[in-house]
Amino acid sequence: VTGGSSGIGKCIAIECYKQGAFITLIARDENKLLQTKKEIEEYSVNDKQVVLCISVDVSKDYEQVENVLKQAQEKLGPVDMLVNCAGTSVTGKFEDIEVNSFERLMAVNYLGSVYPSRAVIATMKERRMGRIVFVSSQAGQLGLFGYTAYSPTKFALRGLAEALQMEAKPYNIYVTVAYPPDTDTPGFAEESKTKPLETKLISETSSVCQAEQVARVIVKDAIQGNFNSSVGSDGYMLSILTSGMSPVTSITEGLQQVVCMGIFRIVGLFYLGSFDSIVRRCMIQREKSESADKTE
Repeated sequence: VTGGSSGIGKCIAIECYKQGAFITLIARDENKLLQTKKEIEEYSVNDKQVVLCISVDVSKDYEQVENVLKQAQEKLGPVDMLVNCAGTSVTGKFEDIEVNSFERLMAVNYLGSVYPSRAVIATMKERRMGRIVFVSSQAGQLGLFGYTAYSPTKFALRGLAEALQMEAKPYNIYVTVAYPPDTDTPGFAEESKTKPLETKLISETSSVCQAEQVARVIVKDAIQGNFNSSVGSDGYMLSILTSGMSPVTSITEGLQQVVCMGIFRIVGLFYLGSFDSIVRRCMIQREKSESADKTE
């Protein structure tokens, strides 16, 4: 599990550990990793289970990522499931976001999933088995105000997942791309400090999920080999609306998409209208405030 020292990544690791898995946690902060290791070990189901911690930045040096994953496989055996959960966020108006933030987010959120996946795919193909999970976001299905740096990196994961699934499926390797909503994590709390008002108001139109709930859904979908993983009714609707040419797990799933697409598009248009209304109101309010300041 990359990004496994906190948030959704940590909860996914706990969920897998509860099911008897051996866990390798990968993150940058060694102290956080060791603390998380202790927390996870409390959920052991047998004495043989191991939690291995590796401190590395998965977005910087591919060779380093490849080497640490090779070492992990030498200690614990081949990777059965890779969960790419390392990620970060920056919010703000397009013109206010520093240019290097666009580069950093693409490195962490996209390349930080490419490198570990690239490091394990050959072994998975040799073994004719494996699961690769990409944790995207609902902001990877729908571009929203304030997420011009973040959303594209999460959209990119879907393109990677679709292409990789087509390559890997004949080898009995299944790819899952998860689209969690706003989730109560340390990263979400940090992001909320700098969110523009428009982004906050749009986010408030749906509830914040708990990381444990999101993790359970993702692990279940990954084990079942589902390509899409979504949480709640909003997540289900978004997955139908954005299904496009993405693969389906069953005929039933495909039929649901065909039947529900038109209805959900109508509902979606109402959502988009309300979001546009929020943005317009905030702009008018801001202009009035600026005008009042000038007259004073």
